[in-house]
Amino acid sequence: MRSQRKRSSACWDAFSWAIVTASRGRRYPRRGADPFAAPKRASAKGVLTMSDDWKSQEWAKDFWWSGKVTRRRLLGYGAASAGALGATMLVPAPWREAFGQAKPFKIGTLQPLSGTAAAGGKTALVGVQMAVDRINKSGGINGRPVELLIQDYESKPDVGRRRAEKLVVEDQIDAHVGGYLSNVCLACMPVYEEAKIVNMISVCLDTTITTTKCSRYTFRPFDYAPAQAVAITPYLINKMGKRWHIVYLDYAWGQSTRDAYIEEIKKNGGTYVGGTGIPLGTADMTPFISKISGDFDGIFGILFGAPAVTFINQAYDLGLTKKYKLAGDGAMAESTHLPALGQKVEGFVGVNRYVPVMEPPLNTPYHKKFFDDAVARLKQIDPSGPLPDRYVQSNFEAMNALKIGMQKSGFQGRQDTMKLIEALEGLEMKESDDFPQGDKVLRKEDHQAFLREFIFDVKDGKHRILEVIPKEKTMVPPACKFA
Repeated sequence: MRSQRKRSSACWDAFSWAIVTASRGRRYPRRGADPFAAPKRASAKGVLTMSDDWKSQEWAKDFWWSGKVTRRRLLGYGAASAGALGATMLVPAPWREAFGQAKPFKIGTLQPLSGTAAAGGKTALVGVQMAVDRINKSGGINGRPVELLIQDYESKPDVGRRRAEKLVVEDQIDAHVGGYLSNVCLACMPVYEEAKIVNMISVCLDTTITTTKCSRYTFRPFDYAPAQAVAITPYLINKMGKRWHIVYLDYAWGQSTRDAYIEEIKKNGGTYVGGTGIPLGTADMTPFISKISGDFDGIFGILFGAPAVTFINQAYDLGLTKKYKLAGDGAMAESTHLPALGQKVEGFVGVNRYVPVMEPPLNTPYHKKFFDDAVARLKQIDPSGPLPDRYVQSNFEAMNALKIGMQKSGFQGRQDTMKLIEALEGLEMKESDDFPQGDKVLRKEDHQAFLREFIFDVKDGKHRILEVIPKEKTMVPPACKFA
């Protein structure tokens, strides 16, 4: 055990250690079976169910500390193995001596570490781990350490809900930080509400999460589509053109974001000429893109990750970016996408809560610390050294917001959830090491945060800030009624 820790000590500086615990003698389902169904007969050694092999990829290898399962054996298992093993991946043993017998807080995090959203899920996990590392190294929360329990939901809503139920029922988490895909966030919100634990969303942008489907137990400590649309639409109409076609991923986030932009385009004197919805998971978008034509000024894209890269590449190849101006949600041109897009994304204009630049107003010591730490960790995932994206930022800050709420409320466990909720409602987060993106406020009426937005373009393969929109100018009236 000591030799294992010594060989792996370097990873503690970049990643939270992880422990996977398994019951002695437990038998697991056959390959291909549902790990949450009743187990059938297995060999004496047990057969682990596998669906993806994210743990065997290079980026994940230093992310594991094996506990009762040998490191070599563990790295051969896939994502569903986490469910079969109990998926209890904990931020680790190295802090235990410092905290003595203090009982750790269990914080669950659902992330898409395989499937359509895997690339973003990996950077999102880096962000929440950065925050947990800082918390444990600076004395924990209320004198207790934090254990991070990770679940890969494979970019699937049904899997996400089962994983959430496991975190809540079996692992008995105290709170949750995570999400990423909006359809998964929406599917899991009732699980946290029924268990009466705080759900701190860290990526999901679907408008209804804090409007028509809001929950007293769910918070979003970052922006959402209505605020983004309010921030960038005047720029679109006044500086790029009045007539817009919207291309969007045809699921919860894309649909609600499309609606927010349609409303703001009309309010600002522009015209929405039509839209193209592309199903999530579409590998070849040519049949959709080839039908986009007409008399309008620009295309506004609402896509993320691999779908965004596919769209921009194919739109460029079909000549659309020469005929029309291209703008969109900042997720289309995250720092992790730029190498794959090259010159094809040149001139793109977007809006985002975070861009990885050290120019004003982000040239602060707070942002420098965050930036340097994130770059070092991301290099372990991708040796090419991508810069941090908004998924690192919002996961990092979501965990820190939860920490502050727990401190303010004196939180000790689920019995204090209502005190925690009251501490988070109206929380003002000042620009600091905890919140390097800038000041923000978590509105009491709907648990929606407001923060400054960056309008940027891509020039010479890099982000360039064009305008900074203060948080006060992004606010829209609340549209939530808690049950």
